[in-house]
Order: sequence, then C-alpha cells, then structure tokens
Amino acid sequence: MKKTSSKPHPSASSKEKFGSGLPFFYGWVVVAIAFVTMGIGVNARTSFSLLFPPILDEFGWSRGTVAATFSIGFIVSTMLTPSIGAMMDKVGPRVVLPLGGVIVSIGLMFSTFSSEPWHFFITLGILVVGGSVFMGYFGHTLFLPNWFDRRRGLAMGIAFAGAGVGAILIFPWMQYAIETSGWRYACIIVAAIIMFVLVPINIFFQRHSPRDMGLEVDGGKITDKGVGKARQENIDSRIVNRNWVETDWTVVKAMRTTNFWWLVIAFAMALYAWYAVQVHQTRYLLDIGISPEGAALALGLVGVTGIAGQIIVGAMSDRIGREIAWSIALLGFLLTYACLFLLRSYPSYWLMYVMVGFQGFIGYGLASVFGSVPAELFAGKNYGKIFGFIGAMSYTGAAIGPWATGIFFDVTGNYAAAFIVAMVLCALSIFAMWMAGPRTIILVTGQARKAAG
Repeated sequence: MKKTSSKPHPSASSKEKFGSGLPFFYGWVVVAIAFVTMGIGVNARTSFSLLFPPILDEFGWSRGTVAATFSIGFIVSTMLTPSIGAMMDKVGPRVVLPLGGVIVSIGLMFSTFSSEPWHFFITLGILVVGGSVFMGYFGHTLFLPNWFDRRRGLAMGIAFAGAGVGAILIFPWMQYAIETSGWRYACIIVAAIIMFVLVPINIFFQRHSPRDMGLEVDGGKITDKGVGKARQENIDSRIVNRNWVETDWTVVKAMRTTNFWWLVIAFAMALYAWYAVQVHQTRYLLDIGISPEGAALALGLVGVTGIAGQIIVGAMSDRIGREIAWSIALLGFLLTYACLFLLRSYPSYWLMYVMVGFQGFIGYGLASVFGSVPAELFAGKNYGKIFGFIGAMSYTGAAIGPWATGIFFDVTGNYAAAFIVAMVLCALSIFAMWMAGPRTIILVTGQARKAAG
C-alpha cells in the first residue's frame, strides 16, 4: 500500500483528561487481573527450566530430546494462534483465558504419569506450553491494547510484569519442592493454583474492551461526548499515514504489506533469543559450576528484574517510540548471551548477576513493545485474526530456539555456537523492527509532543 504522510498537529483539547473515577479505574482492574494471570500462567510454562534438570537426571535422555518438549509445545502454539485470535474476537478473554488455564492444569497433572519422551511431548509440551499461549503474552496482547492508547506501553508493561512477580514467588518455592518432594509434587500444586485461582477470576472479572462496559479507551463513559472528542483529537495529532490508519484491515490486506512481514521477522528473532535462554539457562549454569540454589536464584532474579524492565521500557516506548525501546530491549538480550559466553571461561556469581541484569532490567522490556506495536499497525475489528497470524509465524522462533540450542550442545558439546547465533538474531530483530516502522504510521504521545514543540 502506498504511504501518504500528514504532519502531526498539536491540539489543545487533546491534553484534556480522558475520564476519571471508576470508568478510568476499571481499565487498571483489567490490567491487575492480567498481572495475576501472567504471574501464574506464564511461569507454569517457564518452570520447565526447573523441571528440565530433574527429568534429565531421572530418565537419562539427551538434552535435545527433552528440550524438544518445549519446542513441540510452541509448534502447536504456532498452529493454534490464528484460531485463538479469531476466538478472542468472537467470545473474548472470559472464555479464551480460562480455557487455556484448564488445558495447562490438565497437562501438569498428567505429566506426573509420564515415563517416555512422547508422554512429555504431549503433557508438558502440547498441553502446558501450548495451552499457556492462551493466557500468556500472546493471549493478553489480543485484548489489553483495547483499553489504552496514550499509556498503552505502560499498561502492557505493568500487566506483563506479573510474570516477574510470579517468578519471585513461584520459582524459589518450586525449586525447594522439587528437591524435597520431587518434580511431580510441584506440578500438581501449580496445576491446582491455575485451576482454582486463574480460571475463576478471568471468568468473572476480565473484559475484552471498554465498550463492553460502556466506556471509552483511556477512561470515561461513551456517553460523555467531550471525552470522545478529546480522545479523537489526540489520535489525529499523532497520525503520520492517514490512509493506513483509516484502512479497514483484514488478514489478506495486512499480509500484502512489507510492514507485516518485517514485524514477523522482528518478533520471531526476538522470541528465539528469549526462549532459548529461558529453557537452557539453569542447566548451563549448573554445568559451569553454579550451585542448584544459585541457578534457581538466577532464574528468579531474572523475573524480579523483569518487573522493572517491562514497566520502564514500556513507559519509555510511550515517550521515545517503539523502535528505540525495542532496540534497547534486544541489546539487553544480546548482552545476556555475551555474558553467558564469557561465563564459560570466567565462571563467577558476579558475572551471573550482570547477565541477570541485562536479561531482566533491559531484555524483558521487549514484551511491552511486542504487545503495543501490532495494535498500532493493524487496529480494527479484525485485529485478533491479524495478530493471530503474526503470532503463528513469530512463535516459530520460540519453537526453534530451545530445540536448536539443545542440538547445538549435543553436536558440539557446548553452547558457544548457540550463543553466537542468538546474538546475531538479536541484531537482526532490531533491524527488522525499524523496517516495520510503527513511527511511519502513528506516533506515540511523546513523539507527537516533540514534533509539535
């Protein structure tokens, strides 16, 4: 599609409040529910990193074989995401997220009876990893952007930071439970928490969009014409490509743009880097002499620092732009792999903590941008379907990353080549996001103010 530009123009009324009181407050209630769901749901999947060593020790299989469990789950996720996007458009998060919770709970319960690789492929892979996509970053990105515009990055960052808080609470306990009662006991407890906490709160309290409650985006009642006018003027002041913004996007139309494919590449490369380190980090740290407690602490600290990372980078993206924030986050992951590479020659706790800082404080911030950009490029009634296809293609990176990293180790006997490949992909992801160019479509609030001033 040909791009036409219209210079953003300042508007005094766009600085008005977009609502206050309960209407504005409920948007943050939605974020709070997402925060809790992310905290438990995402870490049910991430905990595979803690389950990885005891399963290896108990059954004696190769790392590539066990790591394939995680990758198979993401392959299934890739196949499911278009359907999840369409389902979200049709029935909303009050059905989609609880459905994912039930699937993950069943997978964790039945994993305790597994004794062959294919048993784990189905339980921890297809059901847990695959089911977690319903209520993880992807599932929430399908509807959370509906609630916010001006503070979208911040809202997404706060919601996604729940994964970090969950890591603080879950991982140390889970490591202790694995060491004292076994990995099967840990799986049963997590399954029960998901079934009896996450499923009910999402059924009763979650909402797809503010219009479900008669509210405007960013707060205020739909019936308040002043609020609606102020919001529209704010959006108009930020539009760079009006033809693009006014397009009634469908999956086919989106796929005909280069922006769509650059975005897929940026996301796929980033997810490769994210999940490869997430799955293999604990085992690698044990290999180089870090204690089991220290390795579990590192995984938990990544979650802790990720709380600040996702909120800060998300808020920054509302001011400096999505591309710059994405570049900062991917540099965080690139430096994470650089530290891991150095740890092989210089194993030490201080370098491990530096690695944790790069990964959590900076790298995890990419989740906030991941959740914001697609909605800004392809907003509309078909957004769920469009993002479903973006997710399906992007999650190939998450599927390949852990598996390829395991294969690199099995073939070479170490992770050196795998870490170098991951660093190259981080750089490619940064380039691809700039080519996707959300700034060429609509500016974030901070960019518009700078352009106007």
